[in-house]
Amino acid sequence: MLSNIGIPGLIIILVIALIVFGPKKLPEIGSAMGQTLSEFKRTASSIMSDDETDEKVKSEKSTTE
Repeated sequence: MLSNIGIPGLIIILVIALIVFGPKKLPEIGSAMGQTLSEFKRTASSIMSDDETDEKVKSEKSTTE
């Protein structure tokens, strides 16, 4: 869905955001979104690594039995 926006669509969205939030709030909003995205990525990778670790432990236990 978002892959069909393109450059003109992004420019329109940014102009609307600038009008709605004002130039002083946009850096704060961008920073908050960046922190949220990085926290999401960190959590997702942590969950994925936990799952891989659990699978390795289970496979090691089944081969030793």
